[in-house]
Amino acid sequence: MFLEIIEKISDEIIKNEEYLTELDREIGDGDHGVNLARGFTEIKNQLVNFKDLPVSDVFTKMGMILLTKVGGASGALYGTAFMSAGTFLKGKTEFDNQVLLGTLNSMIEGIQRRGKAVLGEKTMLDTVIPTYDFLKKSFDDGKTLKDIKDEVIEVAKNSMEGTKDIIATKGRASYLGERSIGHIDPGAVSSYLMIKVICESIFC
Repeated sequence: MFLEIIEKISDEIIKNEEYLTELDREIGDGDHGVNLARGFTEIKNQLVNFKDLPVSDVFTKMGMILLTKVGGASGALYGTAFMSAGTFLKGKTEFDNQVLLGTLNSMIEGIQRRGKAVLGEKTMLDTVIPTYDFLKKSFDDGKTLKDIKDEVIEVAKNSMEGTKDIIATKGRASYLGERSIGHIDPGAVSSYLMIKVICESIFC
């Protein structure tokens, strides 16, 4: 199940390579889709070697692939995120709501540590942090992921689209200043695609 979800995420990123690249051409280096597709193609190729590994090791190996195969900031940020998740998951065999939150939080911390970014700077964090906050509140209210999966997708989508109204202060897009308004952040989109696939896959 877990490896099937990774395969679906890989397929979604590869399918959206041109769209992500086009978004990045508008405000960045123009390589987000190309780079991520390269990394997830390699992850997909390696899935056969992951089938007997604990989940923590799979996350770590995915992170290493993204760090080594993907150029630009996206490789460093996503690579660090997955490796941080691998460290958090070490020794864990039960995957309840709190482990899911802890995994996502460790990824956020990894991205923040590597990218020196916070919420509201037109980055992938502007998709991931609101999604985390919504999940945490929902779980605190006693809801299950099955109850809220469609809402999670909606929160991630709205947060991603909301980056259009943010002035970029990180990365190449920050050079545009106010001219970055009106453009959706490509990292926010790739994060949304991953979240959407996970939610759609768990209870399909």
